[in-house]
Amino acid sequence: MREPFEYAVIRLVPRVERGERINVGVVLYCQGRDFLAARTHLDADRVRALAPDVDLAEVAAALGSWDRTCAGEGPSGRMRRGERFRWLAAPRSTMIQTGPVHTGLTADPAAELDRLLDALVR
Repeated sequence: MREPFEYAVIRLVPRVERGERINVGVVLYCQGRDFLAARTHLDADRVRALAPDVDLAEVAAALGSWDRTCAGEGPSGRMRRGERFRWLAAPRSTMIQTGPVHTGLTADPAAELDRLLDALVR
């Protein structure tokens, strides 16, 4: 049986004032399957083409925090999965942002997340 899910693309915006961005991941929430996860992929060549001075190690560390938040580590552990998704998908003006939230139906949220990462990021 397919369940509704929500997802948002995670974007790297190296220079917020310029508005240029690179898709670096996807965060997906499926309430019916009690699933929340993020998958990321940082293409160093693509980032350097847009912003050669970006510290890729710092960006990778920041992206790792998305996984920890989805898993409920640290203060996010007091939040339900849906609350964590809403917090992660909220608009922000930092280097790592999400695009708009989209919806779909899936029988396998983890496989859907991998499919979206391949289609939208890699």
